[in-house]
Amino acid sequence: MVRVSVGHMRILHTSDWHIGRTFHGHSTVESLRVVLAALVDEVRQRAVDVVVVSGDIFDSATPAADFYTVLTSSLRQLREAGATVILTSGNHDSATRLGFQSEFAQLAGIHVITRHDQLDTPVTISDEHGPVHFYGIPYLEPSLVRHHYPEAKLTTHEQVLGFAMGRVRADLADRDGRSVVLSHCFAVGVESSDVERDITSGGIDYVPAGVFDGPDYVALGHIHSRTTISERVRYSGAPLHYSFGEAARPRGAWLVQLDAAGLGEVTWVDLPIPRRLAVLAGTIEELLTDARHDAHADAWVSAVLTDQMRPLDGMRRLQQRFPHCVNVQHHPLVTADAGDDSYAERVRGKSDNEIVADFLTFVRNGSGPSEYERETIREAIAVQAASDDLEEAVA
Repeated sequence: MVRVSVGHMRILHTSDWHIGRTFHGHSTVESLRVVLAALVDEVRQRAVDVVVVSGDIFDSATPAADFYTVLTSSLRQLREAGATVILTSGNHDSATRLGFQSEFAQLAGIHVITRHDQLDTPVTISDEHGPVHFYGIPYLEPSLVRHHYPEAKLTTHEQVLGFAMGRVRADLADRDGRSVVLSHCFAVGVESSDVERDITSGGIDYVPAGVFDGPDYVALGHIHSRTTISERVRYSGAPLHYSFGEAARPRGAWLVQLDAAGLGEVTWVDLPIPRRLAVLAGTIEELLTDARHDAHADAWVSAVLTDQMRPLDGMRRLQQRFPHCVNVQHHPLVTADAGDDSYAERVRGKSDNEIVADFLTFVRNGSGPSEYERETIREAIAVQAASDDLEEAVA
């Protein structure tokens, strides 16, 4: 028997678990286990009735066996905590693999929606105010679904999701109660335009948020950061940081409450960050010695080196202080300006020694050759000139 809260239904909205994803070559599986365990604790403590996961359960269409174990364990724990689970496939998932044995899973209160012909058949859960209908729209690639519906023009994701939501609204019109839609897409808060465009995010066309008019709440997946398009249309983001661009953004899930009238309070639930991310900028000596960076000793570190010349063996040296430094970039504060002259104009009338010296000055952002290097250059050019003279004499 499904347990529901007294007074309102509590729904926890999460997405983009990406089980099996790596971070700069490092496995994230153990960190994800920590976060999903915390998610289970939140479900138990907050008496959550339904957990919805809006796509990209796995990071690959062919996940390793160990990654299925992670998913199975997490789903079992969510059910033991008292929640019904509803999840859909995303663009990273194999709908066939994820949906395998879904008919048996639903008998245990785990609803896996991966087929296009399931999207207008809701999972219905009732509370004291009546039924709530959950519609799962799996990721639908236009080129793979359009032949099922020859009567409709399904060229873009906007058209496909418009068609899908039309079916959802038609089904909902014949039912009483409130509704929630799950979808994996890139939604934007703009109206549809007749202007032809080719704009995508992660291979997915932009979809106007107006496509999702109707339901009480729309639980979106695909964007990895918490995003509110409107009070009723939101992204929860991924449970882990999967890029340094997300470093300052929180990780968590939306706790959505439905009351008798529909959408009630929506609050953010923070989840733990097993290893924080830090983007540090400065010269290599500053990064290696400045006490301000002590707090980042155990973080994933992306270092931006501002030295005029690229330091030798920078990654190895940085990892002595930051063992989890995984990315190093060189962006000197001052860069050389070649001006508007062509290369031929810049070297006209200069000796070979001067040309090489100018080249080193340019690539080193203004730092020219040392006296030792100047002497080495002179010797190398002299040896080459002698060799050229010998070849001419022999010829």
